[in-house]
Amino acid sequence: MEGDTFSGLGNGAQIDGRVLQTFQTSFVQVQNILDQNRLLINEINQNHESKIPDNLSRNVGLIRELNNNIKRVVDLYADLSGNFSKIMDASSEDNSSGSRTGHKRIRPA
Repeated sequence: MEGDTFSGLGNGAQIDGRVLQTFQTSFVQVQNILDQNRLLINEINQNHESKIPDNLSRNVGLIRELNNNIKRVVDLYADLSGNFSKIMDASSEDNSSGSRTGHKRIRPA
């Protein structure tokens, strides 16, 4: 995949294959955490419904784990957003350096 480019961003931007690999890895990490959260939430609900004291006290740790997972997802999305912005900025600079012909930038009113 190294050296491959992707130009499906609508504005003709080309993205290196390594960048796509990074995005894919991050999205897989996010999905894995969200899947784990789903299981945690199910276990928390079961423990709550059981009203067994040991299960209810176990929920404290499960909820902490859930909160930590949510923080990890937020951090991963923040990193993705920052990386995407850098790529788009670099692409915009490349396009404005003369490789654009006949394209107009639409600015919001």
